[in-house]
Amino acid sequence: MKFVSDPPVSIKVSKMKQRVRWQSPEIVERGIDQTRFAFADSEADQPDFSFLVVGDTGSGTHHRHHPQRKIAEMMLSHHDSCRFMLHTGDVVYLVGSSEYYPDNFVKPYREFLVNGDQTDHIPYDQMVFKLPILPVLGNHDYYDLPLIYGILAQVTWPIRRVFRSTLDLDVGWHGSEQGRAYAKAFLDCLQLLNRNELGPHLDRHYRATTDSGRCLLYEPGQFTRLPNRYYTFRNGGIDFFALDSNTFNVPLPIPKTKEGDRTRRHLEKRRDELERERLELLMQEMQLNRDIPEEDEQVDDINAKLEQLEEVKIDIDKQLEADPNPTVDLEQLDWLRQRLIESWNNPEVRGRVIFFHHPPYVTEATKWHQAQTLAIRHRLRQVLDSVAETVGDLAKDRPLVDLILSGHAHCLEYIRTGETGHADSNLNWVVCGGSGFSLRRQREEGPDVTENFLNEQTEEQRVVARSHLFLGRNGHGSKKRRPYSFLRVDVKEGCPPKFVLRPYVAERFQHEWHTREVEPLEI
Repeated sequence: MKFVSDPPVSIKVSKMKQRVRWQSPEIVERGIDQTRFAFADSEADQPDFSFLVVGDTGSGTHHRHHPQRKIAEMMLSHHDSCRFMLHTGDVVYLVGSSEYYPDNFVKPYREFLVNGDQTDHIPYDQMVFKLPILPVLGNHDYYDLPLIYGILAQVTWPIRRVFRSTLDLDVGWHGSEQGRAYAKAFLDCLQLLNRNELGPHLDRHYRATTDSGRCLLYEPGQFTRLPNRYYTFRNGGIDFFALDSNTFNVPLPIPKTKEGDRTRRHLEKRRDELERERLELLMQEMQLNRDIPEEDEQVDDINAKLEQLEEVKIDIDKQLEADPNPTVDLEQLDWLRQRLIESWNNPEVRGRVIFFHHPPYVTEATKWHQAQTLAIRHRLRQVLDSVAETVGDLAKDRPLVDLILSGHAHCLEYIRTGETGHADSNLNWVVCGGSGFSLRRQREEGPDVTENFLNEQTEEQRVVARSHLFLGRNGHGSKKRRPYSFLRVDVKEGCPPKFVLRPYVAERFQHEWHTREVEPLEI
């Protein structure tokens, strides 16, 4: 039995539609766009503005330190000068459970919440943000936990406490319930309203007017819900597009060829190796004592490694089980294509930002070669190629998208693509996934991302992207450094706009914290 399970794409899509009453008659007759919101803020039209970015945050306190809380404290100095915070997913580890929202989200971000000085009295599904926090779903926000594991986790808890067990993977009785906890925390769950309540609610909160119809009005400090799992908004002349990449990251099927058979055997062998590695780590963990600082951090590393192994196994399982005709969220991808085209035809728009969870380009050691990474790259390219073909000369020499943000890889990385042969060439990509959970290293292969190209019946390897900044775990033993991070983005006036990326780091080194600002990057 799998430790965690990832619901099928069809279930993710259908459940989320039910929760927001997707395209119900009451919504359609009012001309409401369920994929858009507008800020109730007169400053939203100012062209110079800043915003924060975090990702992969949702861990609770460690035995001796709390990385997520440290990052939150650092962000407080930017609270008044930034308009909102984007979250690139994995809001709550390990399985997105409502049980862990209080400790793994509400308390760490208490200063960003209304009545945040009374966190014990803020239900996770009634949060109201003073500074808008705008998330997308990560894979952990969708994960479920088989009932037997939930029972074992609770039954063995007293025994683990008596024997000072060091293993605690942040799991309770259940998982996310197919993304239900995330939906109740952040979305406007219209499903919870009865027929008599629905109409007045829509008239009260969906009264903003835009070029696509009526939409939800986001009111910081009062009503801070999102209309859907993927959505768009405009700020300072910049169109932002938030995606749910969990529904189009399905790996491409393994071909039924000799090469495909070799790939399948390799994956099956790798999966067995991962299980043996997992058992070895559990044995190592049992020998460690959290009362010794050095061993305490070793335990954190082991728990992080166990989570990493589970994630790699899930990726392998998805490859081995890939359907020749996989279910992909084409509705969302077509929405993105159409909205990008509309954005390029709107003279009021001067730039575009996309953010989602799974990175198409990354050099973090555990994610760069995953099948899901390649699937996201493939499907995003298809969308951008179609947009480029349609908008034609409108774009001129400008990139189709000014900035693309993601998480999932536990690091902070800036990558720029070169000539890929597609419309994702020469774009700026930032991975912001090192804001609280375990950090990962850069791959040994280095900063260049390559692909194979057919050239006159021969295959050659070319560099399609290059990493220009990587902040992740580095060093070994007593020299090991853990640079947790967040990003501030300053958007400048003008068309095309300039973006200044300002990384901030809280580094854990030799049991102490060291904070710093990394040299800004202008793109």
